[in-house]
Amino acid sequence: MTREFGWTAFGPRPGGHVPPAPRDARPELADVGRLVRRGMRAVVGAARAGERMTLAGILVAHLRVDVAALEVVEEAWPGYEHVNVQAGLDAWLAEPGRSAELVGVVGHQHQPFGLGELLADPDRPGDPYGPRPGTAARVNLACGPDGLVRPCVRYGIYLVTEGEVRTAVLLRAAAPEFGRDRMSVQVVSTDPATATRSAAGIREAARAHNVFRGQVLSFGQEIFGHGQTLLQFHRRPALRADQLVLPGETLAAVQRQVVEVARHKDRLLAAGQHLKRGLLLYGPPGTGKTHTVRYLMSSLAGTTVIQLTGNALHLIAEACSVARALQPAMLVIEDVDLIAEDRGIHPGHHPLLFQLLNEMDGLADDADVVFVLTTNRADLLEPALAARPGRVDQAVALELPDATARRALFELYRGPLEVDTSRMDDVLARTEGVTASFLKELLRRAALLAATRAGDEERVEVSASDLEAALDELLDTRNAMTRTLLGAAPAFPAATRPPGPGLA
Repeated sequence: MTREFGWTAFGPRPGGHVPPAPRDARPELADVGRLVRRGMRAVVGAARAGERMTLAGILVAHLRVDVAALEVVEEAWPGYEHVNVQAGLDAWLAEPGRSAELVGVVGHQHQPFGLGELLADPDRPGDPYGPRPGTAARVNLACGPDGLVRPCVRYGIYLVTEGEVRTAVLLRAAAPEFGRDRMSVQVVSTDPATATRSAAGIREAARAHNVFRGQVLSFGQEIFGHGQTLLQFHRRPALRADQLVLPGETLAAVQRQVVEVARHKDRLLAAGQHLKRGLLLYGPPGTGKTHTVRYLMSSLAGTTVIQLTGNALHLIAEACSVARALQPAMLVIEDVDLIAEDRGIHPGHHPLLFQLLNEMDGLADDADVVFVLTTNRADLLEPALAARPGRVDQAVALELPDATARRALFELYRGPLEVDTSRMDDVLARTEGVTASFLKELLRRAALLAATRAGDEERVEVSASDLEAALDELLDTRNAMTRTLLGAAPAFPAATRPPGPGLA
């Protein structure tokens, strides 16, 4: 069990605020008394400076040995691992036979410090502006989706007792604003073997209690956070195979490469086959690449998923490190063509793409990690992937939906909406080359037309004329940009249809 104390015995507070005196103020007898009291406090503070409680004094009192002979053992992690280190440290401290007291550290912002510096000169008077005992400050860090957080100590010393052995553990958060990108744990003990064992035990506990494991995560970067890396938690999607409208052979290829390998991993390893694999989903925008990724996330319950998109694509090394540590894992890199366009200083130099390929190649054969890449521009990737064969071992093309797929998408998106499908063949013929997003918007617009036409009636029933009117609107030349935003093919057919009845 860990007890926590607030340490406040520091004597007079330096630099106390004194309001300016009025310009016409005259000395009073009370002013003399105030001056005497201030002078007395200063004299007493100076006289008792050596009696103030310091961090070094607390450590010496706890360890009860010659601290000059003690060695400090340190373990360090990237800053985003702070929540996992706290979880591991809490679990390590809670083990039977171990008790601890927590002393907060304040005044650490202006100078670097560690256990070595604190113990180097334990008799030195405490610096009123440097690291000193105080109430432990905590920061709430995300540890799950839906806003779940864990309070984590920023700077604190745990005074640990195990029988006759006494140990001190210093926890320091990362401080990118001061040039310290990694967080660390330093350990010193009356038994050198215990210090080494304790540091290793805390690292192992941080791995065992890692809150990222089995979660859906995305890497990001705080805009005003001095370049610090952030991890965000997301709910795992719930998507069935019948909600993913793909040709049967396409869906089978995706499932075989990702889901089936995960399902049969033990048998594959026993047969001497590797588990690491790469899947490339390519095709025009709006063909369901992201939707397919969501289906894979849903199918791999318990698998750690790390997503890289947008301005986080340069964090490939960090994402791969998390994936390796938290197997089984799936690393999703969407719009991977963006890193193929990132040119180095030399012709043909693509540093981020080559780094990704190197990370994929560096995994051990038994690593249960799958890389899922998506792109609209496979032509940008093909030369690099062909030059390094084996990194991506399955490429699956996702095409615009054909008439059968469009009908299935229509049924999927209509849900409980009542729609007159008597002219559905005409609608399907006129939507050649559209995306799923287009069909979804078509149904929404038709429902809105039906709701407007029906007035205050609660029930919305889409007539065939409502559906055709909504399609006419989307196909109108004035909505060319709208069609582009919905992913319609450039060679979209003109807005023509056979004569028919107008709106009912």
